[in-house]
Amino acid sequence: MLFEQIAANKRKTVFIVLGFFIFVMLVGCAIGILVYNNYLNGLIMAAVIGAIYIAIMIFSSSKVVMAMNRAQEITSKDQEPVLWDTVESMAMVAGIPMPKVYIVEDNSPNAFATGISPEKGAVAVTRGLLNKLERYELEGVIAHEVAHIRNYDIRLSTIAIALVAVVAILSDLAMRMLFWGSITGGNNNRKSNDNNNGGAQAIIYIIALVFVILAPIIATAIQFALSRNREYLADATAIELTRNPQGLADALRKIGGDTTKMKQPSAASESIYFTTPSKGEKKKKEKAGLFDSHPPISSRIERLEHM
Repeated sequence: MLFEQIAANKRKTVFIVLGFFIFVMLVGCAIGILVYNNYLNGLIMAAVIGAIYIAIMIFSSSKVVMAMNRAQEITSKDQEPVLWDTVESMAMVAGIPMPKVYIVEDNSPNAFATGISPEKGAVAVTRGLLNKLERYELEGVIAHEVAHIRNYDIRLSTIAIALVAVVAILSDLAMRMLFWGSITGGNNNRKSNDNNNGGAQAIIYIIALVFVILAPIIATAIQFALSRNREYLADATAIELTRNPQGLADALRKIGGDTTKMKQPSAASESIYFTTPSKGEKKKKEKAGLFDSHPPISSRIERLEHM
């Protein structure tokens, strides 16, 4: 059952990522139709901007994420022996180098991982997580974060964030080009073509315009769908590492029932946390919404109980 769940989640993730790339290329095509009257020009522009932005995001240091979340590195076992031992043992079981260890001085129980590869991995936990969880529950959470590193989820999340940013950049660029084109008369050729080709060309133009306007919203929804799926996969992988579904399930129950809010959660980092940092601001849900970065805790627990 466990391996079937992992395999199913991986297949689903592949389809979502491929769909995301295709979506970005379609946005480029729509912009090409709107601005250049040639979809190929827009496609090339989207591909170039996307490649550059993804490269920049991938090679950005994880230290930036840690700084955004005010995380302090633990450099020796003597500073936090329980946390250090737990991270070390889970990394050993997972077969990856031991990640760097960080502490966020916040009373809300939570955790996250960074690093574009296992060799550059890092795990951060809040003080609240250390204070409020039992050792076996902490092991479940750390196993979940180590799973993200082993499964290259952080690299995937980075690419997803980059693609959302690219869609937003392309959409904004298209709107600006159309605006200035209408002022300077740069769309005269398009109007002439529309008149010559009849209503079909006008309909295509309107569809492309609506698509470009809605693209950033659609891209964000795809990103969150990808994030939710990776959480399920990390939960399943964590059980593969610990062989103890109860530890992670109990940790989720305890964290889900905790109403302590994070003081200053980084909005840009919300999707990489173990649970949504702003969980206390929303009512508990049985089903994930389109713009939820994490699946409901009750749904995650239910899956764990069937493993």
